[in-house]
Amino acid sequence: MMETKLTPIRFPTDLLTELDKYVGDGNRSKFIIDATRKELHRLKQRKVIRNVAGIFNEKDYPELKTSEDASNWVRKMREESEARRRDLFGE
Repeated sequence: MMETKLTPIRFPTDLLTELDKYVGDGNRSKFIIDATRKELHRLKQRKVIRNVAGIFNEKDYPELKTSEDASNWVRKMREESEARRRDLFGE
């Protein structure tokens, strides 16, 4: 397993005091690490969404014109996938 190097960072004292009220001094680092991972994941998702914005052209997909059409399409894809799974595994 790869060793994780920990690096001290600086926080305003008032922020750490408030954090300790909710997570406790012993859980401070874990909370900050988990929160940072979640926020980085969210930021990466937003970047991807911005990068792909506009690639979907409604004229190219008339079968998805309404939300009902999209729901029907998803249902059909799931049914086809389930049928393939049954065929493959003999269920």
